[in-house]
Amino acid sequence: MDRYNLVSFLGLFALCALAWLVSSNRRRVRLRVVTWGIVAQLVFGAFVFRIPAGSRSFLWLSDAVVKLLGAASAGAHFCFGPLALSPGQEGSLGFILVCQAFPTIVFFAALMELLYFIGLMPLVIRQFARLFARVMGVSGAEALCTASNIFVGIESTTTVLPYLKGMTRSELCTILTAGLATIASSVLGLYVMLLQHDFPHIAGHLISASLLSAPAALVMSKLLLPETETPATLGREVTGYYERPDNALEAVIRGATNGGKLALGIIVMLLALLGIVALINLGLDVFARAVARTTGWSVSLRLENLLAVVFYPLALLLGMPPADAWQVARLLGMRAIMTEVPAYQELNRLMAAGAFLHARSAVLAAYALCGFTHVASVAIFVGGTAALAPNQTRALSRVAGRAFVAATLACLMTAAVAGTFFGCGSPLFGQ
Repeated sequence: MDRYNLVSFLGLFALCALAWLVSSNRRRVRLRVVTWGIVAQLVFGAFVFRIPAGSRSFLWLSDAVVKLLGAASAGAHFCFGPLALSPGQEGSLGFILVCQAFPTIVFFAALMELLYFIGLMPLVIRQFARLFARVMGVSGAEALCTASNIFVGIESTTTVLPYLKGMTRSELCTILTAGLATIASSVLGLYVMLLQHDFPHIAGHLISASLLSAPAALVMSKLLLPETETPATLGREVTGYYERPDNALEAVIRGATNGGKLALGIIVMLLALLGIVALINLGLDVFARAVARTTGWSVSLRLENLLAVVFYPLALLLGMPPADAWQVARLLGMRAIMTEVPAYQELNRLMAAGAFLHARSAVLAAYALCGFTHVASVAIFVGGTAALAPNQTRALSRVAGRAFVAATLACLMTAAVAGTFFGCGSPLFGQ
């Protein structure tokens, strides 16, 4: 095992130890959840990265997503004309996020709703939920919601709508953590669009990252806020709540409408958050210049750099080579305050510029960034869940901070799993 792989493997346990140290009740942490959660990730990692059949499966999925993106671009080309042409295509005006990447959100949301309608998605989700509930010993409701989050976003909370009002604080923390730590299929296409030119097989990596993050979310949530009550669905297998459309066309319309709302929401968030961060950085730059004039010290006090100081030791725990750890820490800082979209854009720019000295750094960064773990999403998930269960508003607001920390650690844990198996000859790593 390469020394960086060993660091990644040990980093799995170091991240769990860190979560345990800040746990709300260290004595009530259940080893069953933690142990089987780690085992599940390592087994899945071995299947994806070490077993030829697993690697081939995810290579096939990666190619399938790329072909689906080609189909998704048909609508974008019709609506936006040359604005939708990707860089490198004849007549392209360059990369335009809104016209080239966001239409994929609408397409994948419609496709996912159609797969729900024909019964394929509920079947797959039910199998994952059964695995989490039986092996890790979590309640049926939180297992189902976590499994749903592998494939869909905030709407996954509606699958456990009948149980939300009676959920414990620990279950609510798990619901939020799972939503923040995973990605929806509707935005997976967006990330692939951002990275596919410089990152071979990125779709396969992002799919495996979302799958790995589900048990990681359960582990970190139960470490930070262990169960001290008795969940109503403990030991039970629950059926997901789903308002089935009358026909396939209605399903596509519903999915496309929801995808459009999501795309608009992302645009609004980017406009607001990037502007606010730029304003804060403007103030920090003024302060930094004043410090330089007074002391002669030239320092960069930009917000993402300040957060990078926090994430730098965590990046090293992932098995990140020290030469690249600061760059990855900056990306994690950007994701925390600006959303993952500009963070992935910056990752793509760094890769295109050859800024990483080690190939593993870009791969681990892609896994670590794969989640909705940023401030805006906390508000979205808390507000969305509170709207479904108003009696839980206070409890949700109280566990939101721990859910954010748990989701951040879960994404890092996913990257550590990828780092553990990096360089093992898997075609996913281009080896």
